[in-house]
Amino acid sequence: MESGDLRIFQMVAREGSITKAASRLGYVQSNVTARIQQLESELGTVLFFRHNRGMTLSSSGITLLAYADKIVGMLDEATKALTSTSEPSGPLMIGSTQTAAAVRLPKLFAAYYEQYPNVLLSLTTGHTQFLMEKVLHYELDGAFIGCECEHPELQSIPAFDEELVIASATAITDLDEALARPSLVYGHGCTYRAVLERFLHTRGFISPVIMEFGTIEAIIGGVSAGLGISLLPRTVTSRPETEGIIRTHEIPDSLRHMKTEFIMRKDSFISNALRAFIEMRFDNKAADT
Repeated sequence: MESGDLRIFQMVAREGSITKAASRLGYVQSNVTARIQQLESELGTVLFFRHNRGMTLSSSGITLLAYADKIVGMLDEATKALTSTSEPSGPLMIGSTQTAAAVRLPKLFAAYYEQYPNVLLSLTTGHTQFLMEKVLHYELDGAFIGCECEHPELQSIPAFDEELVIASATAITDLDEALARPSLVYGHGCTYRAVLERFLHTRGFISPVIMEFGTIEAIIGGVSAGLGISLLPRTVTSRPETEGIIRTHEIPDSLRHMKTEFIMRKDSFISNALRAFIEMRFDNKAADT
């Protein structure tokens, strides 16, 4: 079993299609097909179920993918360690919740790029569980998540303290009236959604109406139009509230405060680019100015 075969297997598993995987890898389809068949023959097991919608991992394939992620991730880490220079440079892949990305990170990224222009910054946004999986699979160097992290393979650094509030249309002045409206949230895995649902349950709303949105802008727009409410950090709601397009309502102290943490794999090599990013954020507090 070669690392090249594992990388091809990884891509097919991620894309669910030989055609898409070949395109992403820059290979011809027949080569990808042959490498997967060779891998299955070598291991003596079926790794994929083939169907008219593409390819789905078998139980053996799921097991191999977990090992492939670790093996390929460690190989990439070794390359970073051996090719790292004293001056921060190269790719730096950061993940973040959408709320932190919208409010907290623009100044930090701008300051970082101005100081380290040879670093190729990239940002991936998503909910907390999605970001943790990306870091665990070595697909992100680190990520800002909306909760405390207790995963045994991850280390975390406190990043931001957030005050959470209920956002509603300006015409709604009473919290109970607001809570009776539909909840505008991200998909499952979002920490803010989990806190809002827990709060609603404590107030007797056992089966609240849930509407899922993909962006913070869409949620704010829906709230301002009177479609429903949402639970958001005050850093996100302060501007639209000042502009008079939404109203905020306080929630109990036990639920009001949430920490944003920056997570990394415990076994990851910390490149000079990542080290400089951590030092800028957590020593100089550049993003809070």
